Amino acid sequence: MERPAWAPQGIDISMPSVSRIYDYYLGGSHNFEVDREAARKAMEFVPGLPKVMQANRAFMRRAVRFAADAGVTQFLDIGSGIPTFGNVHEVAEAANPESRVVYVDHDPVAVAHSQAVLEGNDRARIVAADLRKPQEILDSPEVAELLDLDRPVALLLVSVLHFIENSDDPYGAVAALRDALAPGSLLILCHASYETIPVPQEQSAGAVGVYNNIRNPLVMRTREEVGRFFDGFELLEPGLVAMPDWRPEAPTEQEDPFAFAGLAGVGRKA
Repeated sequence: MERPAWAPQGIDISMPSVSRIYDYYLGGSHNFEVDREAARKAMEFVPGLPKVMQANRAFMRRAVRFAADAGVTQFLDIGSGIPTFGNVHEVAEAANPESRVVYVDHDPVAVAHSQAVLEGNDRARIVAADLRKPQEILDSPEVAELLDLDRPVALLLVSVLHFIENSDDPYGAVAALRDALAPGSLLILCHASYETIPVPQEQSAGAVGVYNNIRNPLVMRTREEVGRFFDGFELLEPGLVAMPDWRPEAPTEQEDPFAFAGLAGVGRKA
């Protein structure tokens, strides 16, 4: 397999990557055939996966605008993925030019492309780190340079926690990040759940199996389990809901049913 010029040296381009599969769902070009093959297999079970990802991005943009309107100008986006149109820094800077954004991802392709996109932008940085090691994120030079943790920060965990197995203590990681943030900080979160997918669980479990087979286990959690991530935060209206139902900007009756396949919410630290 020929390595494209944009692919960093040292990555195994024979193994699918969650961030590159996501890029494919969104119509991006920074993915390999092995990623596309895995995505197509998952779509055999859940054909609306691209619509799920579009709804995911739309929720993120609305939540970032909400944070900016609430006076939050600092954003920490963990599991940020490969840059696509309408990134956090673009939405935040459009709302307030003083906004500062730190992206975090452990995928080398996502990091490399983020560096290229952010070149020359002195208000946004990318950190190569993993959510499972929150202290490394908090101690990173990029966070120290751009974010004042004594002031409110919007912490984005958008479609990343369902890739953290319980054995890796995702609740502990979120709690560590929460404890480092100032009162008034926001948690912006969305998560996959069997409860919201418009196909039988036995069918959607086939897509989960695809991710398990590529060594990126997808952990489907219940509404109650997802809600636990908001411990220490006040869950803001309308609560933990399907992604299009979180403060929609237009009626949702005509939305594709697959757009509702995910739980989303925003909480504020007291």
